[in-house]
Amino acid sequence: MKTISRHFFGDSEKTAFSISIVENMKEDYGLFVWPCSIVLAEYVWQHKLRFSGNNVVELGAGTCLPGLVAAKVGSNVTLTDDASRLEVLENMRGVCELNNLKCEVLGLTWGVWDASIFSLQPKIILGADVLYDARAFDALFATVTFLLQSNPGSVFITTYHNRSGHHLIEFLMVKWGLKCVKLLDGFSLLPSDKAARLSGNIQLAEIMLNHEQIEETSSSGAR
Repeated sequence: MKTISRHFFGDSEKTAFSISIVENMKEDYGLFVWPCSIVLAEYVWQHKLRFSGNNVVELGAGTCLPGLVAAKVGSNVTLTDDASRLEVLENMRGVCELNNLKCEVLGLTWGVWDASIFSLQPKIILGADVLYDARAFDALFATVTFLLQSNPGSVFITTYHNRSGHHLIEFLMVKWGLKCVKLLDGFSLLPSDKAARLSGNIQLAEIMLNHEQIEETSSSGAR
């Protein structure tokens, strides 16, 4: 069953806006809004000056609420999801039209190095609840690392539930030469009315390349 949910941002008539999302509660996981998306979208709104004018890529975008908020505040946005999930990609295009926002929609399968990934030049990479399947973690981190290495100074901002397993995430960050530069309680970011409607233990992390580790690895290899 398809429904349309509305998500509001801002607290004054001059700055407030809403994003409408088409959801299908009985279909693909990528066709409804997860709590992590709400937290990440709120973070984008609260840091709108940081996002305005920058290239943003959302990985595993699904209903793409964070990416749409980024577009609304002035980012150049590319929304991506698995290239095989045609219904999700089509829904993303429809939601962009519904909100009168111009975003690129791209099929991007984690760990697959086709022409699409080489065209991306993000300053900020977004991912809401993309750390839910341990089997896909390596492919995700490989994709994130490639984008960070290809775009110096870029950052990956992700929200995730503690069910993801902190130890595995920390291990993979070390493996791929990444480091967490900011870690926040997701609920601390939310207005009380939004927080009251959500549950769980959600973290927000900003992840960048660990240049010290890369330099150490390079030095060791040169000996």
